Amino acid sequence: MTAQVTPHIALVTGGNRGIGKEICRQLAHKGLHVILGSRSQSSGEAAAAELRAEGLSVEVLALDVSHADSITQAVAQLKQKHGQIDVLVNNAGVFLDNKQGSSSVFAIQTVTIDETFATNVYGPLQLIQAVAPLMQASGYGRIVNVSSGMGQLENMGGGSVAYRLSKSALNALTCIVDAELNAENIKVNAICPGWVKTDMGGENATREVAQGADTAVWLATLPADGPSGKFFRDRQELAW
Repeated sequence: MTAQVTPHIALVTGGNRGIGKEICRQLAHKGLHVILGSRSQSSGEAAAAELRAEGLSVEVLALDVSHADSITQAVAQLKQKHGQIDVLVNNAGVFLDNKQGSSSVFAIQTVTIDETFATNVYGPLQLIQAVAPLMQASGYGRIVNVSSGMGQLENMGGGSVAYRLSKSALNALTCIVDAELNAENIKVNAICPGWVKTDMGGENATREVAQGADTAVWLATLPADGPSGKFFRDRQELAW
């Protein structure tokens, strides 16, 4: 009798819509068991039902990455149920600059920066802190941070200050975690999905959701000799 292989467990934050839901779909198609993290339980259940209808292995996890208690409870729940988290995709993100009327560096309010960082930076940091020990114990892990070209220092522009700062910080976090883990089979990378047709990107965006998700899925399933501590778009390395 052939021994049954336990599938890798992948946690995707903000998995109830847009790029996150497509990442869930593509990972599940590759045979992973996907934990669809969603701030709204009902929205998560609706998205998971759609994916399960395609015959995919998906379950829902109530998770608000802007609250440390939610992260702690969610990871404890997964550890008790599955005993492992092999893949973490930090996809959940917010873009709040335009809601205050001006996104100029001379008009930005620190409260907007604080609220943006809570989701875009502190959430990924706290999830990595919670999940990395499980990866270290098993000797395997893939961490993917969904960043943006708007956080790229090489091409930094003006406006959208809170969002730009948060994505630059997320890129820095990627490098720091990679350096500190220094683990042969735990890969930590960031991606820029490009301008994608989602609720955040808007209908005028130039890229389809499947394109935006592809690089994240590639990095989430890298072989042992894959890259780590890098920034990618369309599977091509970018300068920080």
